[in-house]
Parts: sequence; structure tokens; C-alpha cells
Amino acid sequence: MAKIGRRCGHGAHRAKLQSWLTDSVHQHGQPILTSESESPGMSANAKLDQRMAFMRFDERSRAHLRAIKPVIDAEIGAALGQFYSQVRLFPDTRVKFRDDGHMAGAERAQAAHWRRIAEAGYGESYVRDVERIGRSHADADIAPQWYIGGYAVVVEEVMRALVAKRAKGLFNSAKSDAELADGLSALIKAAFLDMDLSVSTYIDVLLEEREALEREREEAEHRQAAAVKAVGEALARLAAGDLSARVEGDLSPEFHGLKADFEQATSALTEAMSAVERAAGGIRAGADGIAHSAEDLSQRTEQQAATLEQTAAAVEELTSAVGKTARGAREVSSRVSEASAEVERSGDIVTRAAEAMTKIEAQSQQVNQILGMIDEIAFQTNLLALNAGVEAARAGDSGKGFAVVAQEVRALAQRSAQAASDIKSLITQSSRQVSEGVDLVGQTGEALRGIHEKVGGIDELVNAIAASASEQATALGQVNAAVTQLDQVTQRNAAMVSQSTDATHALRVEAADLSNRVGAFRLGARSQPTHQEQPAENPVHAARARVAAFARPGR
Repeated sequence: MAKIGRRCGHGAHRAKLQSWLTDSVHQHGQPILTSESESPGMSANAKLDQRMAFMRFDERSRAHLRAIKPVIDAEIGAALGQFYSQVRLFPDTRVKFRDDGHMAGAERAQAAHWRRIAEAGYGESYVRDVERIGRSHADADIAPQWYIGGYAVVVEEVMRALVAKRAKGLFNSAKSDAELADGLSALIKAAFLDMDLSVSTYIDVLLEEREALEREREEAEHRQAAAVKAVGEALARLAAGDLSARVEGDLSPEFHGLKADFEQATSALTEAMSAVERAAGGIRAGADGIAHSAEDLSQRTEQQAATLEQTAAAVEELTSAVGKTARGAREVSSRVSEASAEVERSGDIVTRAAEAMTKIEAQSQQVNQILGMIDEIAFQTNLLALNAGVEAARAGDSGKGFAVVAQEVRALAQRSAQAASDIKSLITQSSRQVSEGVDLVGQTGEALRGIHEKVGGIDELVNAIAASASEQATALGQVNAAVTQLDQVTQRNAAMVSQSTDATHALRVEAADLSNRVGAFRLGARSQPTHQEQPAENPVHAARARVAAFARPGR
């Protein structure tokens, strides 16, 4: 069949098939029959003739195939359509195509190949084309199961078409069922021949790859054996204490990194051993100085512990005093809050008194209005009495009695006016006094509000003082705990310094043993460091100097 896709990743199916080929050879002791296993020196035509002779695909069968070629030409498009419908249904086959255009091109190529098969003109060019198709399948990593299945789908559709056309009278009555069977047999043999050539080519490609991989594996094993031998000899020398050992001989390029790493490791080990040797002497020399300094440090640590204990007691007393101050400040804050509440209530009372006096002042003004009305009535009454007296005088003796009454009414009106004037004077004086009282009550309210604000400010300040005292008490408590913990740590440090003194003596013994062991290694040519390459300051000496400086009296 024609190529139906491109290579997609590594061939899992190809690996399985190679494994099957290898297992078959191991189990049966005979190689698989492929184009390479046929008689050597055979031409492509001879190989093709041998295959067709074995399956009895002679000229008579090929003539029957050519007889049904019109049906194949007519139905191959529909048959391939069914095949590509199957291709689209399975992800493993659908992924071999980039798009529908790619699939359509493959379908056209397969249709042309099937028409060539139906011509039954098999020759050397046909064999080359089928081998090219098989190699394309191998390159595209298309497993045989898919294109063998494709042969099955296409052959099934063509056979159904042949049978259907015979049922419709395509074959006249003179032709027997045997001729139809011959046509179907020729179709099957042609399909199997084409399938045989494609699969054989696919297997040949796999065998070629397997042989190439086998040759590469043998060469890699040979190179690996040589590298393992060289590295093993160098490791043996290294295990014997020869740090100058190197990997001898030329290794293959893939092992050059291993050789360089080994040599770098031995060089680093040599440098490390040299440094250890120098450090061992420095350790032994500095151990005595560290022990002496540690004893001084132990004494000073004990003195510090005693001082810290006294400091902890003083801080604890200070914490208690600050705590009492905080509690007193909170009590003062409570009292100030109560006083503020009382002042606020007094302000409310003064406000209500001012409102009551304002109402009295308003009512006094209403009384003044009423008195004005009374004064007006007295004035009118006086006028009426005066008019009555005038009329009584005109009346003569008959009006004397009426004149007396008018005189009395006039006197009464004058007294009423005088009384209203007196009351108005008193009301005016009372209103002025009420206004002064309202002003005084207002000033009292303002004073109370000022007192309330001042008391509020005092309350905030006292609260701030109480909060600050509480924070100070908490902080002093933490300081007290820290000082106590520091005292405990100092006590433990004193014990550890004593232990360090004992460990220093043991360190001297270990340093001597280390020097002896390092001396057993062969470090090669030892070059003394030049003036420019002087070794770094010995860390033991530096540590001894720091301990001595810390333990020096007066720190």
C-alpha cells in the first residue's frame, strides 16, 4: 500500500516487532523468512516469480484479475473512503496525517497503486515501488497492523462490489460461479502479494537497524571494557594509598570526561591530604593554647553568671515597682472618669436651669404685654369718665349724681393705671434680673463644659500613663526573663568551657594519630609553597587568638 503518514516520535511498534523477531530467532533457531533470507544473488524479478509461483498466482490468475479491473477501478474510491473513515476513528492512525489535504493526497496515491495492481503487470519497477512504500512505512513508524488492516478493509469492499454486481447480472449466464471465485481468488492473491512485499521490506529495515545497533553495542562494550580496565588499575593504586595514580592509556572519547574527573578527584584528594597534614600540626600546636584560654574563659563566665544573677534580682524589683505604678495610674484613671461623668451630669442640670429661666423671661414679656393692655384700658376709662363729667355738668342738677359716679370711675382708672405702671416697673426689673441669671447660668454651663473637657484630657493622659506603665512592666518582665535565661546560658557555657578543656587534650592525641595516618599516603612530588602562594592562616591559630582575646582580663 502507499505511504499513509509521516514518522511521529520513536517507534513503539517497531521496538515490539524487533523484540518479536529476536525472540523468534532464539526460540526456533531459524531466521524469519524475509527478502534477505531468500537465495542470495536473486534479482527482483526472480524473487517476485518465486513468490507468485509459491502462491500459484500464474498468468491464468492474473488474467482473471485483469478481467475484474473495471470493477476495481470503479469501486476503489469508495473502498478507500471506507478505509480512511477507519483511519479517522483511531487516534494511532489519525495522528500520522497533518491535515485533510495530506490524507487526500495519500488516498489518491493508494488509488493509483491499486489500479496498477489490477493491471497484473508485475515487474522490477513494481517491486521497487512496493519496497519504497514499505520503507516509507518503516520511516513513518506505521505498524504493520494498520496497513494490513487497510488491505482487509479495501479487499472486503471490492469483494462485496464484485458479488453485488454479479447478483445484478454483470456476469452473464454462461459464466459460472467458479469464474467469479477465480476473480476473487486473484484479487486476494494480488493483495497478499503486495502485502508480502511491503511487510518483508518493513522487516528488512528493522533487521538492518537491529544489526547496526548490535554492531554499535559490541563496539561500545569493547570500549567500555577498556575504560573499566584502565580505571580499575588506577583505583587499585589509589586504594593502596598512591594518590599520584592516574588513568593510563588512551580511552575512547566518551570516557575522556571520566578520565578527567578521576584525575581531578585524585588531584583534589592530594591537595586535601596535604592540607590535612599541615592542619594536623597546627591543631596539635594550638590545642595547649586553647586549653589555657578556655580556663580563663571559664573563670570569667562564672563571674558574669554571678553579676547576671544580681542584675536579674534588681530587674525583678524594678518590675514589681513599675507594676504597682501602673495599677495606681489605672485607679486614678477610674476616679477621673467618675469625676468627668459627674461634671457632665452637672452640665446637663445647668442647661435645664438656663432653659427654665429663659422660659420665665419669655413669660415676663407676655405679662408686660398684658399690663400694656391694662394701661390702655385705664386711659380709655379715664377719657370716658372725663366725657361723662362734661356731660353731667351740661345736665345741671340732674347730672350731679352721674358726675359723682364719673369722678369715682376716673379716680379708679387712675389708680389702675398707677398700679399697672408699678407692676410693669417690677416686671421690668424682674426681667432684667432673670436675664442676668440666664447669662450667669450660661457662663456656668460654659465653665462646666470647659471643666469636662479638661477632665477628659486628664483622663486620656492618665490612661496613657497607665498604658505606658503597663508596657514598661511587661517589657521589664521580658527583660527579667531574658536576664534569667542569659544567666542560665552563662552557667551552661561555663560547664561547656570545662568540657572543651578536656576535649582539647583528647584533640592533641587525635591530631598526632591523624598525622601518622596521613603520612602513610604517597602524595607524589611535594612542592613547597612560594612566597606568593603562602597557605592561608591556620584556622586553629586564629581560633586560639580569638579565645585568648575574649578571655583577656579587662574585657
